Amino acid sequence: MMWLFVLICLVVLLAVGLNLFQKLYPPFGGKPSPADLKRYRQSPNYKGTKFEYPLETKMFKPSPGSMITALREYVQRRPQLKPDRPLPQVKLDRKTFEELQGDTVVWFGHSALFLQFGGVRFLLDPMLGASTSPMGGGKRFNRELPFGSLDELPPIDAVILSHDHYDHLDYGTIRQLKDRVGRFIGPLGIRCHLERWGVAPAQIEEYDWWEELELQGVRLACTPARHFSGRRLFKQGGGGLWCSWVIATPKKRVYFSGDSGYGPHFKEIGGKYGPFDLTLMECGQYDDRWWDIHMRPEQTARAHLDVRGNVLLPIHWGAFSLAMHSWYDPVRQLSMEAKQRGIPLTTPKLGEPVRIWVSEEYPTEAWWKTLESARKVGGFRGARPSSTMK
Repeated sequence: MMWLFVLICLVVLLAVGLNLFQKLYPPFGGKPSPADLKRYRQSPNYKGTKFEYPLETKMFKPSPGSMITALREYVQRRPQLKPDRPLPQVKLDRKTFEELQGDTVVWFGHSALFLQFGGVRFLLDPMLGASTSPMGGGKRFNRELPFGSLDELPPIDAVILSHDHYDHLDYGTIRQLKDRVGRFIGPLGIRCHLERWGVAPAQIEEYDWWEELELQGVRLACTPARHFSGRRLFKQGGGGLWCSWVIATPKKRVYFSGDSGYGPHFKEIGGKYGPFDLTLMECGQYDDRWWDIHMRPEQTARAHLDVRGNVLLPIHWGAFSLAMHSWYDPVRQLSMEAKQRGIPLTTPKLGEPVRIWVSEEYPTEAWWKTLESARKVGGFRGARPSSTMK
């Protein structure tokens, strides 16, 4: 029986050690204060002990069976998870940023964007780190960003955040930005992480779904998304709220989806705030096993039409491999879908400035085709969609 006692002690020590490690290691983020929790409980989106989307939303739960299925799919489909060489980039420096004219967006890969809009400069979900996890994780396709360092960025008025996942809220990036940015704006639950990382409390603003603010003449609205949150290693959910954003001036409107599965919220947003001149819409890191929380390309197109978008710029691809599809599959499939539905699609290279509402200047080059693998990729063999998505 002694060996059993020793084993139990080791398991307990390991669990305690991991818990302490997550509490003491800053990249895991902070813990909501009693005042934060009181604010959360006042939200109509907070049910019991966590935030919830109005419809049932299933998340992927790792198990021996699901791991075996994923391995089988990988062998059968042989997806090209990463490009064989660096993706093409447009190099940027401080002078380039400061000379940008009018309303312009620059995509850095995944969901990280620079947006100059209505004379205000924003960074959207600026995950500029090399990895999507504080312990290993997927590595960025390109070792270098389109700009050499954050010193090349112009003064930033506000960072806009959609949720607290590592591939959207990065400890190292925030630490470098905290003294270069006027305001940090995000959904409920972002404050505890930012404060732990040294952002001054007066710089942080949190919002619930459908709440609005104005920044130097630009109106922002925190709008719904179908996702989840949390930064714990072995526990899904339980973090703050997640959201999308409407960014508008009297003349133009942009929609930033953040992370979201398909749902009726897109039509609600389109009805209240649309039409949009440009949508920055999630397209990538999808799988049948987490159908409710990330969109397939055909759903991205559908969501774009629901919000009454004009030009669509796909994001959430082109930097990291977080799902079992080829790295170029999102934009390849979306290109076909957009053509069938008559959706204007813009596909800039990393770092390539895109003027908003200047139709003849929207980049449309299919640059990824020069890097595609010739291997054929089969269909998905994951779990079937939940009843809420049929």
